[in-house]
Amino acid sequence: MIYTCTLNPSIDYIMHVDGFEAGELNRAERTFYYPGGKGINVSRVMGRLGVETKALGFLGGFTGAFVKEALEAENVSHDFIDTKQNTRVNVKLKSQGESEINGPGPEISEILQETLLTQIRSMDENDTLVLAGSVPSSLPSDFYVTVVGICAENRTKVVADTSGKALEQLIGLPLFLLKPNHHELGELFDVTIDSKELAAEYGKKLLDKGVEHVIVSMGGEGAVYVGKESVRYANVPKGVLKNSVGAGDSVVSGFLSALHHGKPEEEAFRYGVASGSATAFQDDLCQQEDVEKLLPEIKLTTIK
Repeated sequence: MIYTCTLNPSIDYIMHVDGFEAGELNRAERTFYYPGGKGINVSRVMGRLGVETKALGFLGGFTGAFVKEALEAENVSHDFIDTKQNTRVNVKLKSQGESEINGPGPEISEILQETLLTQIRSMDENDTLVLAGSVPSSLPSDFYVTVVGICAENRTKVVADTSGKALEQLIGLPLFLLKPNHHELGELFDVTIDSKELAAEYGKKLLDKGVEHVIVSMGGEGAVYVGKESVRYANVPKGVLKNSVGAGDSVVSGFLSALHHGKPEEEAFRYGVASGSATAFQDDLCQQEDVEKLLPEIKLTTIK
């Protein structure tokens, strides 16, 4: 089973406002409500790509109930821990630019933390756990380190898509897949990553530190895959950027889904890039037909 873990889920409330003016009454032309959080995004996209997952993490209150109902409507399995506190709401304002206001997360007690760790201890070598997103301030800053330690003991594969201190702490631990963007990769090594060659060079350093697969996303400049057998660059197709939220999560989803369906690593990388691009061109996360339509536009080249 593939599990996703979202420590601080949300409802993402998307508001489209034509000509937003600060300090004035503004009316939204269109609004959308989605279950939010990087791990939840991975579960939603993988479900659309034909792979069953189970979403884990912390939810509560009437907002948490909405997230559960939305996932159930998409047939996404879940086993969230009830915090008895309302899950946060994040507002995404789309007008001349894109602005975000993220609500505060809940306080996660030691009892709730231990309940999640107990769930993770039940996983084995046949399972994969996707750790996606930041570690909330109410949890120990090294919480992901604890989780990866448990998974290492049980030989559970770990996929990590996080940033900052949480990412830095994971370097040197056994990871199946790590997906930093080029800024995050540069911060790890105190360098500027401004080319696919540099992305490949420093991606290889992550392999030396125990990571099995590395995907470095570079926004509109494409992406780089570093594995034990090959180093590849993928372009991104042309399209109108509508949605920056969830594109990186979709790369992870596409890659894992293709591997699950028996595709080789390079084809899985291509599928991941197509999935991320498909989400970037939608108001919500991608559907399988969106991904399949873009696949022919994704070309791989070898980086030496």
